[in-house]
Order: sequence, then structure tokens, then C-alpha cells
Amino acid sequence: MEKIAILGAGVMGSAVTWPLTDNGYDVHLIGTHLDDAIISSCKSKRYHPRLERKIPDRVTPFFIDDLDQALEDVSFIVSGVNSMGVNWIGKKLAPYVKKSTRIIAITKGLEVDGEGNLVILPEVMRSELPENVRDAVSIAAVGGPCIAGELAGRRQSCVYFGARELETVVDLKKFFKTDYYHVWTTDDIVSLELAVALKNAYAFGVGIADGILERAGGVDSSGAYMHNLKAALFARGCLEMHTLLAAQGANGAFAYNLPGVGDLFVTSTGGRSVTLGRLIGAGLNYEDASARLSGETLEAALVIQQMGKALPALYRKNVIEMGDVPFMDLLVDIVVHNKLAELNLDAFFGI
Repeated sequence: MEKIAILGAGVMGSAVTWPLTDNGYDVHLIGTHLDDAIISSCKSKRYHPRLERKIPDRVTPFFIDDLDQALEDVSFIVSGVNSMGVNWIGKKLAPYVKKSTRIIAITKGLEVDGEGNLVILPEVMRSELPENVRDAVSIAAVGGPCIAGELAGRRQSCVYFGARELETVVDLKKFFKTDYYHVWTTDDIVSLELAVALKNAYAFGVGIADGILERAGGVDSSGAYMHNLKAALFARGCLEMHTLLAAQGANGAFAYNLPGVGDLFVTSTGGRSVTLGRLIGAGLNYEDASARLSGETLEAALVIQQMGKALPALYRKNVIEMGDVPFMDLLVDIVVHNKLAELNLDAFFGI
């Protein structure tokens, strides 16, 4: 039976062990240097403390010091690190990759090159691989609405797999697809990855409505929430994902598919991005809000910081005009320039 290695034992990296093992594959779950407590629990108790579940029987946990053994004779590798670990995992895997190596990443985020162009994380990882095999290694990515705890609970989930080469993800799909984990494939990995990264930024923005509700005293005696505002921010985020995808020469339709609006919806239901937005909406600046979440990886803020570098280049090149993405401009002001959240909704819509 084929073996699969997952490097990164966080919630999503670990959650994909369920469809893989349900399909009869053996999985080597390798913790990073930050995952020692998780791997210790998985080894001693067969229990993942963050997912709060027993791990599947076909999963073998490994510490990072045992990477040589864990990667031996595996069919492919799943990158389960967060966006801050992409360069690290590229360097860590560099001694082991060959031209036939396949890697599929669940990491969401983006970077900006020296000319202000957005760079997807699979290409950041690729840049850390040895030059003699770099372009021959197949790197795929996953995008779509998928909460780790629901996947581990075998709840219905729908995602896209993307890679430069369609045959790569068509083949990888057979390892993962189950009656609860549904997979579609695309060779447009750039559009896929841009959409799933941008949605983190806009989920943070949607969360601002929760904070504004809190600042207003919460739900009133008649049961009025802040759903109207939340929906408007959600809609504006979808429109701007389309604009920014098109500005990069990507397929704007991804903004309205699983990697865009689908993933934005599920991310807007809770989690770190929304919590950060709520703190901002309640009246904190970014410096104080992020301090409240010290120790957490704030993926949304990382994306917005990169957009703070990309937007000036896009404006300078006249790819987009000032005012085309007012919501992202606001998010950059909040995160990069530490300004308070001041919504100018009259600038958000118009045909």
C-alpha cells in the first residue's frame, strides 16, 4: 500500500489524514519543530489535542528529527505548514526532492516580488528547492471552503485541487476523494491561490461588522443584529476579489466559486481572521488588536501587509485605478498604517 507524508501537524494538515486513511493509505504525520506537543500526544494517546479527536489507525506520527525515516518511499508530500513556514518547508524538503516528487500544499497566503507582482506560495516554496530539480517538481494546492474540524468529522466538504499540470491533480484526486470530501481539478493554480489568499483578508474585513455591533451595545431588545452591514462587506469583498484577480491577469470567475466566495463564507463564520476584525470593529487599532491575539498566526493580516506593497505598483501601472478597491485600501490603512476602522460605505458600491 502506498504511503503519504504530511509535514505539519496543525489542524488542517492533520485533518486530511481522514480521507487519505479512509481510502486505505498509510500516512506519516510529521510535526514541525513547533508541533512537538501535538506529536507527543499523537504517539502516546493517539489523540490530536487541537482537533480533539483520536487520530486514524493508519496514521504514524513522527517528530521532525525523524524526517529521513518519515519521507522514505512516500508517494507524495502534503505541506501542512502555515504561510510563515513556506520558505522553511522548501528548505527542509530540498535535500529529499527529485524530479518526480509531488507536493500538495494546504497553505494559504501570498507574497509580493520586487516589482509589486503577487506571487503565490507554491512558487515561493519552489524557489527554495534545488535548481536542478526545481522546475520538474510538481507542486499542487488545495482551495475551497473546508474547516479542519469538519473534515476530520467527515462532514461534506468541496474543494479544488490546482497545479500547473492538470494530470498532477487528476492523479492526486484519487488519493483524497471520498463520499464526503469532493474534489474538482484545475490547471489554473494562480487564480485558485490568489482567490483563497485574498479571501482571508476580506474575512477579516467582514469581521469588523461584529465589532461594530459589539461597540453599539450588541443585539438590541428587538433582536436587531448587524447582518445587513456584514452582508454588504461580504459582497464588497467578492467584487474586489474579482477586480484583483483580473488585475493580475487571473480568472476573475474564481472569486465567485469555491476558492473565493465559498471559502470567504466559511472563513467569515469564525476563527482568527474574524476575531481580529471584531477587535478592530470594536475600536482597537491593529497594534492593540494583534497584541490580544499574541501567539496566533494571523494569516489575514499577512495577506493585507503584502497587498500594502502590491497596491501602489498596481496603481502606478494603471492596472487598477484609485477607488477600484476601497475595501482593500481600508484594510491596508488598518493593518499597515495602524489606522482605526472608518467605513465609508458610500464609496463601496455603484454600477
